[in-house]
Amino acid sequence: MFSIVIPTWNNLPYIQLCVHSIRKNSSYPHQVILHINDGNDGTLDWAKDEKIDYTHTLDNAGICVAVNQAAALGIHDYIVYMNDDMYVLPDWDTALLEEIKALPDENFMFSGTMIEPVDHNNPCVIVQNFGTDLASFREKDLLKNFASFPKQNWCGSAWPPTIVHKKYWHIVGGYSIELSPGMSSDDDFAMKMWMTGCRVFKGVSASRVYHFQAKSTQRIIKNNGRKQFLMKWGINQSTFNTHYLKRGEPYTKRLSEPDPNTIKSERFRAWLKRKIW
Repeated sequence: MFSIVIPTWNNLPYIQLCVHSIRKNSSYPHQVILHINDGNDGTLDWAKDEKIDYTHTLDNAGICVAVNQAAALGIHDYIVYMNDDMYVLPDWDTALLEEIKALPDENFMFSGTMIEPVDHNNPCVIVQNFGTDLASFREKDLLKNFASFPKQNWCGSAWPPTIVHKKYWHIVGGYSIELSPGMSSDDDFAMKMWMTGCRVFKGVSASRVYHFQAKSTQRIIKNNGRKQFLMKWGINQSTFNTHYLKRGEPYTKRLSEPDPNTIKSERFRAWLKRKIW
């Protein structure tokens, strides 16, 4: 079914819970591939004992290098990128497969819908507190109630858990390592998919995961991803997300083609005129 790539960095209790949820709540047997950064907290030994596929670096290689290394081991047609502090909920994979089967081709980018304990004014997220860490996590309550929260399918998928066909993962070259350790790499990957002609960026409401929120990114020195995105593509992230991906709006149909003549940014207009799709 899916090859699920999960970068992890000395976060053993969370990655154990994440893999537990995939095994418990998935409808299909998926391939789990970890990229283990460092792993001296026991993650490396645990992955070996559990016979989980993995790649490994001695230091923290960051998100971009990690997911690219892990994805190279993928054996299935669809690559899912997931965070190690996520807990997948029943039917998460069935909902994605149903959406995939309804499409005429393989050029799409879907995201599952996150349930998060803390409100960060993200219109794509369901805010419900079932625990901010493992000690306060209420798994039984979550499993009982997760499907009851109303949410429409939404536009602008880019955040994990994301799924794309491996054909397009390789066409765009995976995640861009110049954005290591990874700030803005999600939006950059979405832009690269856009440049292949992808106009289906859909957040799937019925595919739900609980997210403990940035248990690893709090520990890193971050790159200036917003500036890098602007310098690379010629527009800023907020413009791309708001006016092109329509992020957070209810999903009704595939995105429309932009008119290059109405675009002020010369560099972005040049990208679009290349017509690489």
